Amino acid sequence: MNDCRDAKMRTPGNHSTIPGYISRMIFSRRNTEAKSPDKASIGALYDKHAPWLLGVCLRYTGNREDAEDVLHDGFMKIIRSIESFQEKQTGSLEGWMRRIMVNTALNHTRDHKKEKLFAEPDQVQESLQDADDHDDFGGCDLTREQLMDLVCALPAGYRAVFNLFVMEDYTHKEIGELLGISENTSKSQLSKARNFLRKRLFEYQNQKKYAEAESNR
Repeated sequence: MNDCRDAKMRTPGNHSTIPGYISRMIFSRRNTEAKSPDKASIGALYDKHAPWLLGVCLRYTGNREDAEDVLHDGFMKIIRSIESFQEKQTGSLEGWMRRIMVNTALNHTRDHKKEKLFAEPDQVQESLQDADDHDDFGGCDLTREQLMDLVCALPAGYRAVFNLFVMEDYTHKEIGELLGISENTSKSQLSKARNFLRKRLFEYQNQKKYAEAESNR
C-alpha cells in the first residue's frame, strides 16, 4: 500500500470564508496575509490535514479510490461548517474534523453496499464470546502499511465496528446508536473482526517462519 501522503487528492473548489480567529489559530502569518486569504486559508487547511484525514477515510472504506471520494465530500462539509466551529463547544479542530470524516465514511459505506452490512447474531452468547478481549498483537513486527492492509481487508461491517471501538473509543451502545444496530450485534461484529485479524496474523507469522527456515538452509 502506498503512503497516504503520496495520494493524488482533489483540491476543494468551495470559496467559503474561514473566520480570521480560526485562520490565526491554525495557520502561520505568511498564510493568512496572502493576497487571497480565503483561498489561501482553505488550501493551507487542506494541505495540513488532508494526509492524515485520508488515512482515517482509508481505514473505513478499505480502498484508496473510495477513501479519496470520502475525503473530498468530508472536506466540503468541513468548509461549509467551519464558521460554526467553536473550540469550547466541539473540542479540538482535529477532533471535530475527524468526526466529520468518520460520519462521512460510514454514510458512504452504507450508501454503496448492496448487501446487508450487519447481520444480527444467531445467539447472544456468540456476540459475547470475546468481544471484550484485549487486542493482543504482541510479537508481530508488522509495518504500519501491513497493519493498514489487514484492517482494510476486513469485511465492511467488521471494519466499521472495529474502527469505531478500537480507534475511536466508542462504546458498543454508542456504536449501536450510530449504526442503527443492537449492542449485541456490535459486540458480535467486533468479535468476528478480531478473529479475522488473528487468523491473518497467524498466517503471516507462519509465512515468516517458513521464509526464515528456507533462508537458513
